[in-house]
Amino acid sequence: MMNTMPLNNDIQMPMLGFGTFLMGGAECEESVLTALRSGYRMIDTAEAYGNEEAVGNATQKSGIPRGELFLVTKVNFRSYENTRATVEASLEKLKTSYLDLVLLHWPFGNYYAAWRELEKLHQEGKIRAIGVSNFDPDRLIDLIEFNQVAPAVNQIETHLLCQRRTEHEWMEKYHVRHMAYAPLGQGRKNEMFENPALVEIARAHGKTSAQVALRFLMQSGVVVIPKSVHKGHIKENFDIFDFELTADEMAQLVKMDTAVPMIGNPENPAVVEVAMKW
Repeated sequence: MMNTMPLNNDIQMPMLGFGTFLMGGAECEESVLTALRSGYRMIDTAEAYGNEEAVGNATQKSGIPRGELFLVTKVNFRSYENTRATVEASLEKLKTSYLDLVLLHWPFGNYYAAWRELEKLHQEGKIRAIGVSNFDPDRLIDLIEFNQVAPAVNQIETHLLCQRRTEHEWMEKYHVRHMAYAPLGQGRKNEMFENPALVEIARAHGKTSAQVALRFLMQSGVVVIPKSVHKGHIKENFDIFDFELTADEMAQLVKMDTAVPMIGNPENPAVVEVAMKW
């Protein structure tokens, strides 16, 4: 049974979704179809990923009623001056008349103009909820203070080695849901999965390290969107609703936190410089 959580406008969002970063074409379409057939109902994409059309093809081929799906996309910062046209293009590519959640991808460029256009699209019913991605708490508070609609979600890099506990506390205070991208660590996957405490906890539950890593985040009140192009892993990542970590196990896993993001740090000039060349 899929767990959901209410957003700050009372819309229910699944706690587990399917990520599509760095996927494209037929591979993306097939992976999303596998995910939907495995039970996933939330699919995360973005203008910058260039795969919205493939995601749209998969959702149509799945035969799942639109009302049962939760579609998430993002406006790239290069498009902030043209947010309405970008969202309308996403609607067309995703073959839908509305989007469940639209995020501003990074706190770069004219994100105030973009946010106010998202507010209008939200009021018009084209978007059920609006949010941000890669926003640190200071930028998040600023955006909330000077706009009409508070972000429903902030999607940030979050995994066992970078748990974003301080950021989570600020998001909780302002009723913004925490969504984790790269929940399995991306470039640090092997380092994470070989952690002795994680291996032992996984063995105790008859689960994989990946399943425990996702379960930990979910029990911490964090929405997760793992990605994979391997059918076995796609199904495995969904199979995390039939066990629960103990308070002691959660405490052991908290100790893995280094609190250092690899890729999702908008205050790191080197990261920003690379982003500007996308």
